[in-house]
Amino acid sequence: MKKLIDPAQVRRLRNQSKLNQSDFWSCFGVTQSGGSRYESSRAVPKPLVLLMHFWHSGKITNDDLAHAAKVLGWPSRKAFGE
Repeated sequence: MKKLIDPAQVRRLRNQSKLNQSDFWSCFGVTQSGGSRYESSRAVPKPLVLLMHFWHSGKITNDDLAHAAKVLGWPSRKAFGE
């Protein structure tokens, strides 16, 4: 399966956010261990690639992600810069 996004791009995006793996990935509903795999070699699922793209381009805000997590009943975690 061809990767849609390079692991180095994923790592760079997280590093730009200045969050650790646990805090960054939880904003997208991904565990720290799953995010670590995406940053090393595992293919990122298409829906997650789209979500990350929309977040990175500013079409989805940090508040949007936090609101969605709340509506979905995900555990409260540190969100982007909050």
